[in-house]
Amino acid sequence: MNALTRWWPVGAFLLLIAIPYNALTNAPGTLQLLALCLVFGGLAAGYDLLFGRTGLLSFGHALYFAIGVYVTAILVTEVGLPLAMLFALLAGTTVAAALGAIALRVKGIAFSMVTLAFAQVGAILVARNPGGLTGGEEGLPLSSGLPSFLIGVANTVNLYWLAVAYLTLVVVVLHRVAQSPTGRVFAGIRDDALRVDVLGLNPYRYKLVAFTLAGALAALGGAVYVLVVGGASTHVASSDLTLTLLIMVVLGGPGTRFGPVIGGILFTFLDHRLSQLGVTFDLPGPLAEPLFILGTLFILAVYFFPGGLATLGRRVTSRRTALSRSAP
Repeated sequence: MNALTRWWPVGAFLLLIAIPYNALTNAPGTLQLLALCLVFGGLAAGYDLLFGRTGLLSFGHALYFAIGVYVTAILVTEVGLPLAMLFALLAGTTVAAALGAIALRVKGIAFSMVTLAFAQVGAILVARNPGGLTGGEEGLPLSSGLPSFLIGVANTVNLYWLAVAYLTLVVVVLHRVAQSPTGRVFAGIRDDALRVDVLGLNPYRYKLVAFTLAGALAALGGAVYVLVVGGASTHVASSDLTLTLLIMVVLGGPGTRFGPVIGGILFTFLDHRLSQLGVTFDLPGPLAEPLFILGTLFILAVYFFPGGLATLGRRVTSRRTALSRSAP
């Protein structure tokens, strides 16, 4: 059992590698959807660094994702894709560090409101299309500047590989952080920030590190996302996206190693498939709305699995152990 627990992530990674070679899943549309699911799995995992691992409820995480999306889309035609993604990463990291330094001066709900205010400013700037850079409500399509191996339906598989690489990078980085002394301080801040302060460690500095790292991972995810979908649109800067990330994390299991990834992938997949299901079968009333069905499933999941889907196996094992002990 211990070997299975230790090595199943390797099996999951090999499964992701094998998907494009399966005749049932190698269609361009399917690969694009799966790539999108993997991007949001990584994005949810990065958000969990704040919410689940450090105890910071941010309502402005979409801002750094949007920075990655728009900086990449704007610069790709000028400097090429590698430099555009690098600038997107640097911009997201810098803005996260600057805004985090301000927002983290307050705590609790005040912190959440400050992050929401920053995100709303970003959303307004994107919608108003300053200097014609963002395209406003019409969005900003990727028209040129991409390498040939990312252009065309036949190269959708390469976008999938890019999404796999992003998710793998996020999981590895977060795992290393969680196992490090800094990660243990994050957990201490989540459980009792005052105790961490009493021990002589500055919670503010560690919170800022977590905030900046989460923003950097979100910006990188935005750079990958804009390639997968082929352009930028205003919804990536909306506060609704941050709330969606929060739902993904809670659904999968906050503070767990793979729970947010599972929640992000599952939520994104169901969101797209349920939309198609409502159109195909002409479902009546609220059944045709994916958010209604997803909301219902979310409520049921939280009620029956309060620790998230990642704790399902442990809960089942504990239940079996309790029943075996009570049996005559």
